[in-house]
Amino acid sequence: MSENATKIRNILKEHGRLTKDASALGERDDLYQAGMTSHASVNVMLALEGEFDVEFPDHMLKRSVFESIAAITSAIDELTQGR
Repeated sequence: MSENATKIRNILKEHGRLTKDASALGERDDLYQAGMTSHASVNVMLALEGEFDVEFPDHMLKRSVFESIAAITSAIDELTQGR
């Protein structure tokens, strides 16, 4: 597991309000089906911005970007590219 994926799972544990353990979820499991609400996804987004020193642009503020660990990892990779 990549360092980013570990950080993302820790943020999901702390802010995602999941009904399942974030460390037991598959990369492509639907986080909303795992209990994350739209309100919790905002908290996850803010925590991700702080952890990775990024800002999600408007075009990324949609459910699909936060629906799985793989989707979040892809978005973080895109935002941190070239660092």
